[in-house]
Amino acid sequence: MRSLEPFYFERQDNCLYVLNQKILPLKIEYVRCVTCEDVVKSIKDMTVRGAPVIGLVAGYGFVLGIKEFFDHYAKRLSEDQINKKKFFLKYISDLESKLVSTRPTAVNLSWTVNKIKSFLITKLNSTNISRKIITLVLAEMKNIHQEIISQNLKISKLGYKLISKQKDKCVILTHCNAGTLATGGVGTALGIITELHRHKKIKTVYVTETRPYMQGARLTMFELISQGVPCELICDNMAGFVMKNKQVDCVIVGADRIAKNGDTANKIGTYSLSILAKYHNIPFYVAAPSSTIDTSISDGDKIVIEERSEEELKIVNGKLITLKNAKVYHPAFDITPAKLISAIITEKKVYRYPYKF
Repeated sequence: MRSLEPFYFERQDNCLYVLNQKILPLKIEYVRCVTCEDVVKSIKDMTVRGAPVIGLVAGYGFVLGIKEFFDHYAKRLSEDQINKKKFFLKYISDLESKLVSTRPTAVNLSWTVNKIKSFLITKLNSTNISRKIITLVLAEMKNIHQEIISQNLKISKLGYKLISKQKDKCVILTHCNAGTLATGGVGTALGIITELHRHKKIKTVYVTETRPYMQGARLTMFELISQGVPCELICDNMAGFVMKNKQVDCVIVGADRIAKNGDTANKIGTYSLSILAKYHNIPFYVAAPSSTIDTSISDGDKIVIEERSEEELKIVNGKLITLKNAKVYHPAFDITPAKLISAIITEKKVYRYPYKF
């Protein structure tokens, strides 16, 4: 029986199988992606989500796109390697653009796709354009995945070291989902939480629903309960009351992109939690791999915030919950200012304000 993974690549049929996170935890189902376009759809429609996992899935989508090249284009081209290479470089550049545009806020997506593209271009200098390239790119994607698994473990250890000093038994509040399902490793925010639990340092974890896709209610609760971590689900708008009355020791969240100054983009609602944490004098931590830090962006104002469709707010379980002609504003992320973040925990070190990466 295969353990629950956010995705897996099946070498026998050269297909990517993506866990449909929209129907968890009530049903476990994998969507078979045969083409790069299948992967694009799975990212856009939220079948797969979580910045690191989106990046990994996009990387495997790149692999499928390369396979499509040899299935449909390579035979039509001249055996002249120079002309073939020119066409191929244009093809992989278009492939990169298609994948990166699926979710603009999460930097891990472009980080992974750019990394695999750069690897491929380097190999083209020493290898003729042949199907051998598919094997090389697939092996590199597995290396990238292992790198992310290692990063997650280091983040969890550093986070444990930081937070375990605060109290013998911690009460933690978390938002959205930053566990295995979002990262492909042990998780970032949830990796720290499960490491604390492993050392018997968790009293309870308060989990926000995280509207409108309910990643907290459906995914974080699923992961924590599966690992025996004591946890309680709360509505998003209960967070202030819980902070005031339940002696929360810290808030831990993940991140989709971190600007050079430490401003952080994460799931909508994170900014509100940072303000509440500041008011109640509660440490607010961000846990993310260093690949999430985008030093090309000076501050949070430069981060592109993805706006999702109005149907995601207006329709629940196939039913309209408001007026059909109701106007909707639906940003998927918000920006938490660096000065509201107590520390940013990466696999390299724990950074503190003012942030210098």
